[in-house]
Parts: sequence; structure tokens; C-alpha cells
Amino acid sequence: MLIPLSYNIRSLFVRKATTIATALGIGLVVFVLSSSMMLAQGIRNTLVSNGATNRALILRKGSDTEMASGIDANVVGLLLAAPGVKRGEDGRAVGTPDVVVVAALDKRGEEGFVSNILIRGVTTMAMSVRPEVRLIDGRPAQPGTDEVIVGKGIRGNFKGTELGESFELKKNRPVKVVGVFEAGGSSFESEVWADIETVRSSFGRGSSSSSVTVMLDSPAAYDGFAAYVENDKQLGLEPFREPVYYEKQSEGTSIFITVMGVSIAFFFSVGAMIGAMITMYGAVAQRAKEVGTLRALGFSRGAVLLSFLFESSVLALIGGVLGGLASMGMTAVKFSMMNFATWQEISFSFDPTPGIIIGSIVAGGVMGIVGGFFPAVHASGLSPIEAMRG
Repeated sequence: MLIPLSYNIRSLFVRKATTIATALGIGLVVFVLSSSMMLAQGIRNTLVSNGATNRALILRKGSDTEMASGIDANVVGLLLAAPGVKRGEDGRAVGTPDVVVVAALDKRGEEGFVSNILIRGVTTMAMSVRPEVRLIDGRPAQPGTDEVIVGKGIRGNFKGTELGESFELKKNRPVKVVGVFEAGGSSFESEVWADIETVRSSFGRGSSSSSVTVMLDSPAAYDGFAAYVENDKQLGLEPFREPVYYEKQSEGTSIFITVMGVSIAFFFSVGAMIGAMITMYGAVAQRAKEVGTLRALGFSRGAVLLSFLFESSVLALIGGVLGGLASMGMTAVKFSMMNFATWQEISFSFDPTPGIIIGSIVAGGVMGIVGGFFPAVHASGLSPIEAMRG
């Protein structure tokens, strides 16, 4: 025979202070765990969303990032003429070379604080290759000028990056912001796009490019295109499907965030379980006579054990739900941090998924069960006579 659940619910309301303290402790753990996993998911989404399955990105063989790569100008034409590359209505290949560099700018509102932003030198084909990129304010930068457009993720976050303002691309080389663009939440939104020749001359890149991006006739055309590039050993280039490349770029940062969040949550969870254990031991001590009465009425040790485990589980569930709901509020927060692959500052958002929220709440429930197990065993082992005497 099981003890009525209403008995456990009433006992939680009687001990309001300890119930609230324990639930909040577990809720804090769930909040930290859920938030860190949401941020890691947001990092992956931000970086991986740069990629499209019908686009290929080409780097110098052995290069891990665009900044470490260099492609000669005479090679770009060969890549654009490769089989599988899409042609526009005008017959031109839909592809573009980019020059990628990092520049240090002063953060707005944080005197003396400098951070890195990624400067991408692009051609007039850049937006044709990446149709997800579109202007939301201002106008396009004129080719061959010192005009730039900035992603909405860094707009105004650095000195000189608001529409109409100017900043130095390099010392004594000012550029003016004439437009702001969005890119479907991808990391492009944390970049500055300038004319490719402006970037080349400012940073001494000659006629070389960091990478070449081409749009393919279809995702299936990638294999043929890749075989063409890899089979020509003289080119010394390596192609990537865009999603594969950007997923690799996200690995280091997302792993760091996940490990850091889980580590913090682990230490918090130890404290929460100890708190739950203390709470339940206190409940057992206060209710020794009640336990004795229950045992005298014929309730078995197993029934008492399950009863106290149920209470600790309810505590954990309440805390888990509170922590999960609180973590949902982080979706309104924008978070900037360094991308370990490119050493640029990127703006991320917290991305909740049902799996993350449910998993965090389940983790909170497990903490409650673990924290309440030994007190429940202690309660079930009390002698009815001794408990009633106490």
C-alpha cells in the first residue's frame, strides 16, 4: 500500500522556506546548464548558417581558415571556369574571391577596450553568391571607393561603425559606413565588407585572395567540382562544402562554452544535491513521529522510501521548471565573444531547443532523486516504536 501523494504535497507547503530554497538551488543549476547549452547551440547555428549546400569554398591546401590561406589571382579564373559552377543570366560564373583580414577597433562605450573585427574584401558578385545577405539600411558600397557596409551584429558596437560614421581600416586609411546588412543570423553579420582592392592595397595583399566561393548548379554538382580542383595538383587547393567548413570553424568555440557551462553546472549541482539532502534529512527529523505513525498504520518501508523520494523529485521538478523557464529569457540577450578559429568578435544569441530544455529539467529531476535517496532510505529504516517515542 502506497502513501497518498496528497500527504507529500501538503508537507512541502508546510515547510515553505526549505522547499523554496531547495527548489531555487536546483533551478539555478538548471538555468546555468540550459543557458550554456543554448549558447553553444547558438554559436553552432550562427557559424554553420553561413554555409549553403549548393556553395563551395576553396582554400589553399593545408589552410584551416580563410585568413591562413592565399590564392593567386590567375587561379581564380580557373576555379570560376570549373565544371559544376553555376552561370548567371549574363553567362558569368557565380563566384567571387574574398580577402579576409582582422582589424582592431575601439569598443563603443568601453574606453580603452579594443577588440577584433573581421574585414572581408569582396567583389560586386559577393551578394549574388550569397543571396541571404541583403541591405537593411543605407546603400551598397561603390566599387573602388573607401566605402564599406557593416553587418547588423556589430553596427554601432565599435567606434565608427554606425551608418554615416567613419573608422580607420588601417592607420591613415579611413573608410565610411554607407550601408548595413543582415545575413540570416550568420556570422557574416559580425563582419565589415569593403571593396576587395581597398583591402588588398591597405593590407599589402597584392593581387592574391584568401578564398574563393562559388555557387554550384546543385548540391550534387559538388563532387565533380571537388574532383576537378583536387586532381589538379599544381593548383594546390582544397575545396569544402560550405556547411562542412563553417561547422569546423564553430567546433572550438562551442566545445569551450559547453565544457565551461557543464563544469559550472556540475559544481552547482553538487551544492544543490547537498541542499536537497539536508532539506530531506531535516524533514525526516521533524517528521519522525509521522513516519512512526505511518509505519504503525501498516505502510511498508518501501512505501515510506517512495514517499520521500517523491517529495524530493517534486522539489527538483519545480526547480527544474523554474530554471528552464528562466533560461528561455536568455533568448532576448545578445552575447559577443571571440571566435577561436578567426579571433574575431562575433555576436551570438541563445538558441533554445526542446531537447535542451527538457534535458536540463530531467537533469534537475535526477539531482532531486540523488539528493533525496539517502534521507529516504534513512526514513524507511526508522523503527515505528522508536520513531513515535522520539
